[in-house]
Amino acid sequence: MTTTNRHYEQPPEAFAAFLGRRMKYTCGLYGPGVGSLDEAQEAKLRMIASLLGVRGGERVLDIGCGWGALALFLAQEYDCHVTAVTPSAEQQRFVARRALETGVADRVRVVPGTFETAGLDGPRFDAAAMVGVLEHLPEHREPLRKVHRLLRKDASFYLSASCYRSRAARLEYERRPRSLHAVELYGFTAMNALSQLVEEVEDAGFSLTALTDLTAHYDRTMRDWQQRIAAGRAAMDAAAPGFADGIGHYFEAARASWGYTAKHYALAATRSRLGATRVPRSGDVLESGDVPGSAEVPAEDGDRASDTRLTGI
Repeated sequence: MTTTNRHYEQPPEAFAAFLGRRMKYTCGLYGPGVGSLDEAQEAKLRMIASLLGVRGGERVLDIGCGWGALALFLAQEYDCHVTAVTPSAEQQRFVARRALETGVADRVRVVPGTFETAGLDGPRFDAAAMVGVLEHLPEHREPLRKVHRLLRKDASFYLSASCYRSRAARLEYERRPRSLHAVELYGFTAMNALSQLVEEVEDAGFSLTALTDLTAHYDRTMRDWQQRIAAGRAAMDAAAPGFADGIGHYFEAARASWGYTAKHYALAATRSRLGATRVPRSGDVLESGDVPGSAEVPAEDGDRASDTRLTGI
């Protein structure tokens, strides 16, 4: 078992104490009428569904599904048939059990193992998502090419990833103690600059359709997680002694440098040589099925947090 898996082999109760109702272990989406962590995670899931273009019944590949937030959401809300891949035995059991409990076991298939080695036979998928996964893979290009091969023509692809602020920042900071602490915690981190990430996505054969800076939203998400860790420390220690201290220290270090050395982006793409046109609308709000035209998070430091505009490119 790799170090990456050890982090996710902790009991789900240790994560449930701070992640919220959906057990979503990535950035939320805050904005007008969205104040709590649970609301932000729900809004983010709807944003992903919108960028994937799901309308109902699609076959979706969820790569690195975590605790099943996206897979279960798409199955419950859109009747999608989701193939969820995770190397974690704890997550496999949790997602399968939650699918059964929520009545979507016939629409959620959990595939054990890494994406690189997972056997994914059958018809090509209508959409695929990698939510906060790519930076934990030692090599990016072949996994992205595999996603491209598994998708039908004109299928959609959603990818979110934390990135170094620039290529220069990567050279300067990737061997610093705080960066190495992230490697120690998660087992492997291979963050690139956004320019390198876009290059990898395009080299895999995708056409980029949308780009979103979610840096401020992830900062707010980590702040909410920190508050929940403080409130739920006893439950976390009971489930996994020492886990609260380790993850709490990481979030503290990450937030201290967030926006200076690292940022977080969401990309949407299509398996089409002609791409897709998405015309942003002014005054959009966070509503089910809509991609917001603007979702702003008040910045504690104007030099760190940028205005977030969810638009096509």
